[in-house]
Amino acid sequence: GCNPLAETGRSKLQNQRAVLNQQILRAVRMRAGAENLLRATTNNKVREQVLLELSFVNSDLQILKEELEGLNISVEVYQNAEETFSIPLVPLGLKETKDVDFTLPLKDFILEHYSQDSSEYEDEIADLMDLRQACRTPSRDEAGIEMLISYFLQLGYVENRFFPPTRHIGVLFTWYDSFTGVPVCQQNLLLEKASILFNIGALYTQIGTRCNRQTQAGLENAVDAFQKAAGVLSYLKETFTHTPSYDMSPAMLNVLVKMMLAQAQECVFEQIGLSGIRNEFFTLVKMTQEVAKVGEVYMLVNTAMNQEPVKENIPYSWSKLAQIKSDHYRALAHYFIATILCDHELQPGDDEDQQEKALSQLYDCVPEGLMVLAVLKDKVQRKQLGKAHLRKAIVYHEEALRVCGLCKKLRNIEVLQEVLTAAHKRSLLKYAQQETEDDFLSLIQAPNILPKTEHKIETIAPQFSKVKVKDFFHKLGPLTVFSAKQRWTAPRTICLHPEAGELGFSLKGGSPVQVYCLDPACSAASAGLKEGDYIVSVGGMDCKWLGVNEVLEKLKSVGKQPVELEVISCQDTATSLHSKSATYSMGMQKTYSLICLAMDEDKIDQTKKAPLKLPFLSWGTKNRQKAASTLCLPSAVAGSSQIKKKLSPFTLFNTESSLY
Repeated sequence: GCNPLAETGRSKLQNQRAVLNQQILRAVRMRAGAENLLRATTNNKVREQVLLELSFVNSDLQILKEELEGLNISVEVYQNAEETFSIPLVPLGLKETKDVDFTLPLKDFILEHYSQDSSEYEDEIADLMDLRQACRTPSRDEAGIEMLISYFLQLGYVENRFFPPTRHIGVLFTWYDSFTGVPVCQQNLLLEKASILFNIGALYTQIGTRCNRQTQAGLENAVDAFQKAAGVLSYLKETFTHTPSYDMSPAMLNVLVKMMLAQAQECVFEQIGLSGIRNEFFTLVKMTQEVAKVGEVYMLVNTAMNQEPVKENIPYSWSKLAQIKSDHYRALAHYFIATILCDHELQPGDDEDQQEKALSQLYDCVPEGLMVLAVLKDKVQRKQLGKAHLRKAIVYHEEALRVCGLCKKLRNIEVLQEVLTAAHKRSLLKYAQQETEDDFLSLIQAPNILPKTEHKIETIAPQFSKVKVKDFFHKLGPLTVFSAKQRWTAPRTICLHPEAGELGFSLKGGSPVQVYCLDPACSAASAGLKEGDYIVSVGGMDCKWLGVNEVLEKLKSVGKQPVELEVISCQDTATSLHSKSATYSMGMQKTYSLICLAMDEDKIDQTKKAPLKLPFLSWGTKNRQKAASTLCLPSAVAGSSQIKKKLSPFTLFNTESSLY
């Protein structure tokens, strides 16, 4: 990973995000305590004081939320260093996490479950922790992506090796919501995997915004990066169906996917017009449809951002930027078609049919009383319709400037103001160049323009198979046998005395080999060997990864000399469901999810079940009995009905509708 102490613009933003996350955590805990005290007390004087404190805490939370939104709209830091005259693209910030110490839980599990000397795996555990630490500061390039994917794939091995479906092993993962700063804390590894996937998508967006949009190659890379970001976020939405964090909820991910595809479509339009837009009839027709497509996708993004429950958590400036881009690009579409009508009169040598067909494809319906061919031939009608499009373009430009001026954070982005102002002035100049005597004779309403693109933008699914990783804990044995969900007896030592070159049993299977067709009368059976035992060691040499032929060769090599075998016997395990947590949808039953509030690890007893007084703040009546492993963070709900039962210091809220 990158040097965490490097004073780059991006690292400064991430450090500020980490500080804000801690401040939000403290404020949320204070609010939770004040609300519980408010429900517990009947003293009017105390209630008045608590209400006053609550108002201060809520004000602080609102200020912190606005500061976090400011970080999310700090788009200039992520743009390419080259001077450019383009509207900035929006990247996603990386999710922040707390340190995790795998050492004791994994060493205990290796000793208890695998019956091996855990000290032999200290280097492997250290490698895992180093890789996780590096993933907190990935470089903004393909090497950073590859490192995050490597850790994600490594987590698949770790999950199968050390996380049994029946219990938790005491590793606590804490991740902060990238939009609200609210911490999510679980002992389930699926939270870690989902958060890493989110950061892979976020890093792709940062790579896309960093590309040089003044070159063809830079724009191609930007389109590719945003499509891959959309693919990763879409994969996250479809695979981890009940993630306990607002930024990874299905509704929010759906909006983020749309936003990334819209930014890819925007880069496609810039790519088409990079070499310049020729003032030619059919070229302008193509550009009109392409830019209208960009305006349409941003309009859909803005609509999605203003729907519940996303509206409450998406940065306000993002929604306004999507609205501004929608208005700006629709204004450009009307400007292009006005240029077609005002600058290109039908000449004797022009193909009337082709121009009529091209122009008719731009409209869903033409204004009443007008025919496309008649408009092309009649100079007056061309001018009238052209000026109608210019008026609509000016209206859209003015709306974009108005919205930009109302949003404080967007108002401070100089290049955005410059682009919008220049486009507005260009439309005003074009309108001023037209004759004005017909203004009072006809005020035709410009029809809507049909969007169309020849460059379809789609998500690119993540190609995890291209990144090759080696299981850190390869020495434990083949994963098909030596996994957390399998249980065996402790290794038993069998002293084997070959009789006349005969072993008294056969071997079968892959790695490790299994005892087969055991003769009950042989010396091996008398020494305790059983049918179906796995051979894990021959003469002190590990053979978990050896096949039948290799093990037989080792046994034959000793001749008639006694040899010691280490074997294990598989035990039947009763399957049980996961506790309520983030759910991995592939091959696992879906469960409810909970929003979690992180607590200091040293305050949590990992070995005990939840006591009657919940150590976490949770809500949702369905999940009250299952909330022991997670910690829920609700927003303040006005007028919540009080619970008649005896309440713990962290009171339950009946806001089940807030859950994803």
